[in-house]
Amino acid sequence: MEKGKVYNYILENIEKKGALFFLLLDPDKTKIEALDDLIPKFESADVDLLLIGGSLILDSDFNEFVKTIKSKSKIPVVIFPGGVEQVSPYADAILFLSIVSGRNPENLIGKHVIAAPLIKRINLEPIPTAYILIESGKTTTAEFLSNSKPIPRHKSDLAVAHALAAEYLGMKLIYLEAGSGAELTVPGEMIYAVSKTCSIPVIVGGGIRSPEIAREKVDAGAKIVVVGNHFENPENFSQLKEFTSIVHYKLKTSTEV
Repeated sequence: MEKGKVYNYILENIEKKGALFFLLLDPDKTKIEALDDLIPKFESADVDLLLIGGSLILDSDFNEFVKTIKSKSKIPVVIFPGGVEQVSPYADAILFLSIVSGRNPENLIGKHVIAAPLIKRINLEPIPTAYILIESGKTTTAEFLSNSKPIPRHKSDLAVAHALAAEYLGMKLIYLEAGSGAELTVPGEMIYAVSKTCSIPVIVGGGIRSPEIAREKVDAGAKIVVVGNHFENPENFSQLKEFTSIVHYKLKTSTEV
């Protein structure tokens, strides 16, 4: 994909499809050798975008992983960074995440100052993203490593206030995150409240284990659904097309008509 065009691609395809499906790949849990077999599955299922990242990268070469995917796939590749070391010139863009739900200055601006010159140097499109952690029934890796308290799941007003402040600060996406493998997903009433108040796209991720749950998030107002942990089990790839089809509700409607 042409540099600097990913955010426009996202907006254009939301308009076309209704909502988008992003697949999150953790390089430590998806082996490079498996990509030859997996990428055709992603493309045939109409996955809209591949997010690459993990809270910790211990066993893999992050840069080589991104490079390999870009050499084999036409799907846009965007970094979902778990740290400042997760930057690659081979990606199409990076979610420039600020954990606005917390009060840890390192995750609000500190790490961004370190990463920004590198992102500029390699001409990687940054997409300013408000990352809002939502209570999900257990302590998640993102919560623990960021030293950030999540927003209580019954406090939709708090989520709205944080999301609106982020939009006013110039963020381009709002990411409501329950966390990898979350026991409880982001509540529908919270998604509805945030999406109704804010004018930028709302991403929802964490604990989404079925197409029906994905559609519930879309019906509540999510414009992008992210699933990662569920597809770390290869047996679940048979559901991939069902996920994308149910999220792309405008395409389904136009086909039926």
